[in-house]
Amino acid sequence: MAVNIKVPTVGESITEVVIGEWLKAPGTWVAQDENVVSLETDKVNVEVPAPVAGILGQPIKKQGETAAIGDILASIEESAQPAASATAAPAPAPVAAAPVAATPQTEAVVMPAARRVLAEAGVDALLARGTGPGGRVLKEDALRAVAEKPAGTLSAGTAIPLVYAAPPTPALPATAKVAPVAPAPAPVVTGDRPVEVVPMTPLRRRVAERLVQAQQTAAILTTFNEVDMTAIQELRKKHQESFVAKHGIKLGFMSFFIKASVAALKEFPGVNAQLRGTDIIYQHFYDIGVAVGGGKGLVVPILRDVDGLSLAQIEKKLADFGARAKAGTLKLDELTGGTFSISNGGVYGSMMSTPILNPPQSAILGMHNIIERPIGLNGQVVLRPMMYLALSYDHRLIDGREAVSFLVRLKQSLEAPERLLLDI
Repeated sequence: MAVNIKVPTVGESITEVVIGEWLKAPGTWVAQDENVVSLETDKVNVEVPAPVAGILGQPIKKQGETAAIGDILASIEESAQPAASATAAPAPAPVAAAPVAATPQTEAVVMPAARRVLAEAGVDALLARGTGPGGRVLKEDALRAVAEKPAGTLSAGTAIPLVYAAPPTPALPATAKVAPVAPAPAPVVTGDRPVEVVPMTPLRRRVAERLVQAQQTAAILTTFNEVDMTAIQELRKKHQESFVAKHGIKLGFMSFFIKASVAALKEFPGVNAQLRGTDIIYQHFYDIGVAVGGGKGLVVPILRDVDGLSLAQIEKKLADFGARAKAGTLKLDELTGGTFSISNGGVYGSMMSTPILNPPQSAILGMHNIIERPIGLNGQVVLRPMMYLALSYDHRLIDGREAVSFLVRLKQSLEAPERLLLDI
C-alpha cells in the first residue's frame, strides 16, 4: 500500500516551503522515521521523516520547487524488509561507461563573494569545501579555506576555476543506499560575461523583508564607544584551562558581553523595552538574541532568561546554536521572541559597523574586531587590545543620553569584569 509523504505544519505563520534536498534516492528502501527530504522555510530548515518503512517512489516535488503545507512530496510503497532489487545501485554499466566515471570530477559552483575572497587571498578553489546547496562554495567556506591555507598554495592572481577535482569515489557494495547529489547549476553565459541566477531562499527573503521593515518603521540611530579588552583577555588566559577541565567548553568573549548587557539593561530598562502602538512595553526578563551566520544566511537564536545562566551555560548554548545554525536544524521557537540582540561582526574582521534593529526590539549591540591600538593611560601612551562597540537604537523610545549611558555602563563592566560578580 502506498503512503504519501506530505509537507508538515512547521509554524503558524509559515504557509509554504522550498524543497531543499532529497536525502534518499527514489527506489531505495527507507526505514520508518528515517529522514527522506529537507525543507527550507523563511525561519528554519526541517527534515521530513518517512511515515512508514518501504520503497521510496519518484519525487512529485523536485529540489528548489515551492510547496504548500499539506502538499504531497512523494509516496512510499510500504514494505517490512528492504528488497535487494530496490537497494541495488541502478544501471551500473551505463554509469561505468560515462565520461565522468573515467575522470572523477565533482562540479561545484563558487559563489561570487567566495571567489572574491579566494582570489584576494590567493587560495585555490580546490581547497574550499562547499557546504551550500548542491555543493556550492559560499563566502563562509572561502573564509574557512583562507584561514586554513597551507603552505605552498597558489599565489594571488592565480585563476580560480569553477570546477574543482575531487578524489575518486570509493566503490560501494551493491546493497549500499546512496543519496542523490543535486547537480550544481551551470553558469549562464551572456556574451563574454558569465553570470549565475539563483533564486533567493525563503530565509534570505525573510531577512531582506525584516531589514527593510526595520529601516521603514523605526527611527534608527547609532552611538559608539570603545572598550579595553585587557582585563577579559587576562582573565580568560588565567582560567581557561581550569574552565575547560570543569565545563568541557572554552570560555569565549560573547558570554561576558551577554552578562554585561543584562547588567546594563537592568539599569536602563528602556533599552529592553518595545513599542506597541502608543504603549511602551517594559520587559522585566532578558531573552538575548545572538546573530549567527549559517550556511544559508543570518539567523538570530534566542537565549532565554540569560540573567539566570552562568558563563559556562551561556557558552554551551552558544556552541549548540552555532552548530545547529550551520546544519539548518534550529527550531522555530528558538528563533522567535527576544528582547535585545547582539551581533559580532568582529569574527569576520569588521572594525566598525552600524547594526540594524531586529524588530520589534528597540536596540542591538554590535561587537567588532579586537585590535591593538595606542591609547593614553595614566599620562602615558600604551598599546591595548581595543574593540569598538556600536549600539543602534529606536530613537522613538530611547533617548540619546540613555543610549550613551547604556554603552558606558557596558564598557565599565567589560573593563572590570569583577563588577559583574559584585553587582556594582
